[in-house]
Amino acid sequence: MNRPIRNLAIGCMVLFLALLINVTYLQYWQADNLTSLSKHPDNRRVLDADFSRPRGSIVVRGKEIAQSTKSKDQYKYQRTYPFGRQYAQLTGFFSRDWGVGGIEATQNSILSGADSKLFVRRVIDLVGNGDPQGGSVSLTINPKAQKAAFDGLAALGANVRGAVVALEPSTGKVLAMVSSPTYDPNRLASHDFAAVSKAHAALLANDLGPLNNRAIETVLPPGSTFKLVTAAAALESGKYQPDTMVPGGASLDLPQTSTNLPNENGGSCGGAKITFTRALEVSCNVAFGSVGLKLGADALRAQAAKFGWGQTPFHDLDDSLTRQVPSKFPAPDAPETALSAIGQWEVSATPLQMAMVGAGIANNGTVMKPYLVDEIRSHDLEVIDKTSPAPLSTAVSAATARKLTDMMVGVVDNGTATNAQIAGVKVAGKTGTAQSQANRPPYAWFVSFAPADNPTVAVAVLVQDAAVDRNAISGNGLAAPIAKAVMEAVLNQ
Repeated sequence: MNRPIRNLAIGCMVLFLALLINVTYLQYWQADNLTSLSKHPDNRRVLDADFSRPRGSIVVRGKEIAQSTKSKDQYKYQRTYPFGRQYAQLTGFFSRDWGVGGIEATQNSILSGADSKLFVRRVIDLVGNGDPQGGSVSLTINPKAQKAAFDGLAALGANVRGAVVALEPSTGKVLAMVSSPTYDPNRLASHDFAAVSKAHAALLANDLGPLNNRAIETVLPPGSTFKLVTAAAALESGKYQPDTMVPGGASLDLPQTSTNLPNENGGSCGGAKITFTRALEVSCNVAFGSVGLKLGADALRAQAAKFGWGQTPFHDLDDSLTRQVPSKFPAPDAPETALSAIGQWEVSATPLQMAMVGAGIANNGTVMKPYLVDEIRSHDLEVIDKTSPAPLSTAVSAATARKLTDMMVGVVDNGTATNAQIAGVKVAGKTGTAQSQANRPPYAWFVSFAPADNPTVAVAVLVQDAAVDRNAISGNGLAAPIAKAVMEAVLNQ
C-alpha cells in the first residue's frame, strides 16, 4: 500500500473511531442530560414524547388524586386531578410548556418510569418494545383531615390567605397540608396550550399568589404561639414550674428604652403576680416578656433550634417552584429579647414549623422529621420503597413535655382557646395574634394537639388575611375552629 492511501486509511479509521466514541458518549453518558426537561426545556421532541406517556398515579388512601387517562388527540394521555384545588399544592401540576411542580416534580422519575428503582420494569418494557411504565406514589395524607382543612379556610372567603398543617406526632406523617388561595392544576395540564398559557399568566399575575404553598413558603411572626417555645425553655431551665409566680401586671418596663411592653388587652393578666400556667392560659405578654428577659436570648434561640428553627427537614415538596423556607430567630438585644419571647420582633415561622412545635410537645419532647411520601410502588403494585419515621431532635424532656401539655390543656379549658374544645376529648392548644405593619390587620395563629393524654394529631393554622373586621381577628376566633375540625376528622376515623 502506498503512503497516500495508507494515510487516508488511517485518517478514515481515526474519524470512524472518533464517531464511535462520540456516539457512545452521547448515547450512554449524555443521554439523561440531553433528554432532561429541566436542563433542556425547549427540547420539543422530548417534551412531546414525555407528555404522551402515561404517568403513575399519586394516591391518598387508595384514591387517585393525580392520574393519566387516555385522550383522543396526538398526546394519547391526559393528566387529570380529580380533587383539583383541594390537593393542588401537594400534587403540583404536569404541564407541557410550564414544567412540573409539587409531587409531580419531586417524584418525577418514579411517576415517569425513568427511576433506577424501576430498573427491572424498564428492562421488561424495553424487551417488549413498550413505553416505560411509571410507578405510583402514596401520600401520608388523611383525606378527611385534608378536606376539613380545605373547607375551613374556604369558609373564611374566596380571597383568604392562610395555611393548615396537621402532623402525626409519633411519626412525623403529614396528615393534612392546605394553602389558600389555591388553583386548579387541571387547567395547567390541559392539551389546549393557548388556554394553559393564559391560565398560567393569570396565576402569576395574581397578587394573592395561588401557586405559593404557604404551609412551607410563608414565614411570619408566630405571635403568642411562640410562647410555647419560651415556656419550654423556662421549664427546661429548672428555674420555673407550672405553679411558679410570674409578673402579671399591665405592662413591662423594657430595659434600654422608654417603651413599655403592654398586654394585648391593655390591662393586667389577673394580678401583680400570677402562676406560670395562668400566664399561658391568658397569653400574658408581661409574664412571658419578663421570663424571656431572665432566660436571655441565647436560651430562647437554643430552644427554638431544638424545635427546628433554622432547619429545613422537609424535602418531599422541595422542587424548583416550591422551596421550604426555614423559620428564623435573629440575635436580639435586651428589649428585643422580651419581644422575641412573645413571638414578635423579627422572630418568624412557617405553619409547618409551628405544627412541629405542637407535635414535638405531644410526642414526649421528640420532634420527628415531617414527611409526605409514604411509599412508592411499581406499575404492578410491588412496594419498592417506604419511608421510615425518623427523629429530628429532642426538643424537651418527657417531664417538661407533660408539664407543658397540662398547661396547654388549661389554655383550651380555661383560657384563650375555648373554640378548640371537643366534647369528651382533652385538647391542648395555644392561640396567637401576631402584629404586623400598622396599616394591616394582625395574623391569627393556633397550635394544638389531641387527645392530650395520647396525641394522634397536631395542627397548626395560620390565617394571614381574611375578609373580617380587624377586631374579629384572633387565633381563637378564626384559627381555632379550623384546627378543631381537622382534629375531629382524625379522631373520628
